[in-house]
Amino acid sequence: MTRVLVLEDDAGLRASLRMVLEDEGYDVVEAAEVDDALHAVAGPSSVDLMLVDLMLGGMDGFSFIHRARPRTEAPIVVVSARDGVEDIVTALEAGADDYVTKPFLVDEVKARLRALLRRPSLGTASPREEADVVVLDAEEGPLVLDRGAATLARGSDQIHLTNTEFRLLSVLADNLGRVLSRGALLEHVWDQGFFGDERIVDVHVRRLRKKLETEPSSPTILVTVRGLGYRLDAR
Repeated sequence: MTRVLVLEDDAGLRASLRMVLEDEGYDVVEAAEVDDALHAVAGPSSVDLMLVDLMLGGMDGFSFIHRARPRTEAPIVVVSARDGVEDIVTALEAGADDYVTKPFLVDEVKARLRALLRRPSLGTASPREEADVVVLDAEEGPLVLDRGAATLARGSDQIHLTNTEFRLLSVLADNLGRVLSRGALLEHVWDQGFFGDERIVDVHVRRLRKKLETEPSSPTILVTVRGLGYRLDAR
């Protein structure tokens, strides 16, 4: 049974989410505080998905995401009344996979969870996807995407990728030299269950550039084609 952590300090909303998710067949773990949520993540029976509010008593949701992300690759969906661009960007850069603003439709949240569960996990690439991709052949060593092992390496150094970053880079690698629009990336990386803002693509591209580029502010590998989208220029 899929286990979902709900980190929400509003007892009424937390109970409502629990009922809705249990009706969908999920095993729900509730937490009102960050420490309790981290204990659930690190426990012997870890979680498969996380719904996280940002405005909590004590430590906020941003702190939880920062501390939880190194411990688990389970998708994190932020559910928050904070709808500013800065909040969305900060949450995604901390390691969240999706962002839902309050008030929200229950069916929307359920659809996003289903979409996240349909994503292949790291290391489950199909045979067609398992070929290595040399993203950059440089003096300090080639930058290689090993899709069979779901790793990125620069020479002998391993570069950690989140599930979303791995999927994003894999889709771009499947389309070397081709421009992919934000909509196309949403469809292939976040699945058709995604209803959110296309800015989520921009944030993850920016995070990925920090791991690919020598100078992320002047990218030469993962480039922007103004008005059209993004292109991976492998060399």
